[in-house]
Amino acid sequence: MGDGVTIVYLQDILVAPDHQRGGVGTALLAAVLEPFADVRQQVLITDDDPGQRAFYEARGFTEIRDVPDASLRAFLRFT
Repeated sequence: MGDGVTIVYLQDILVAPDHQRGGVGTALLAAVLEPFADVRQQVLITDDDPGQRAFYEARGFTEIRDVPDASLRAFLRFT
């Protein structure tokens, strides 16, 4: 989701537990983001799980609170 030019949003990658750690998630993420390789802002929203953080950081994502000197804010509303 997004405008495909300046920003793209991804709502997590889900892989069944018995298929994790076999490259499925990496392949899915690459396939989904490939058309948006030139988009400057690629935003991912996911659960707060240490394994997910490690997965996405290994693929170039940075948790927003860890971006040095960034004047960024993220807001969510759950209804």
